[in-house]
Amino acid sequence: MKNKTLAAWLTFIGGPLGLHRLYLYGATSRLLWLLPIPTLLGLYGVYRARTLGLEDPWGWVLIPMLGFTIAGCAVNALVYGLMATDKWNARFNPGAAVEAPAGQTNWLTIGALVVSLLVGTTVLMASLAFSFQHYFEYQVEEAKLISQPGLK
Repeated sequence: MKNKTLAAWLTFIGGPLGLHRLYLYGATSRLLWLLPIPTLLGLYGVYRARTLGLEDPWGWVLIPMLGFTIAGCAVNALVYGLMATDKWNARFNPGAAVEAPAGQTNWLTIGALVVSLLVGTTVLMASLAFSFQHYFEYQVEEAKLISQPGLK
């Protein structure tokens, strides 16, 4: 029996590594094997930013991949947590009764929803702000180089 509360928490905590896909769909899920790629690229961007500084263009291109993956998994946790009991059991526990306890919402499920909503929106907004800020700073520097050819 696939538990909705456990799935919501796994999606929020281990979602960027695909742990929720392993729990719900097994090792044959393609997304299970694709989710770690943007997560690891984003972590590599954080590493580059820490070692080379925030002026490194690859750093500010790769870091938002981690943020968007975390935000996407938080949204997915909301989808799982808000799914109706009958739909949950029909989809993930097909042999169980319509109102089986594994698909019911409890306070731990609500906690996963609240934390996912709070952290997901914060990470999404921070990723967008970081991306746009560094993109526009890069554009301003390039414009300065174009307008003053002697500075190269």
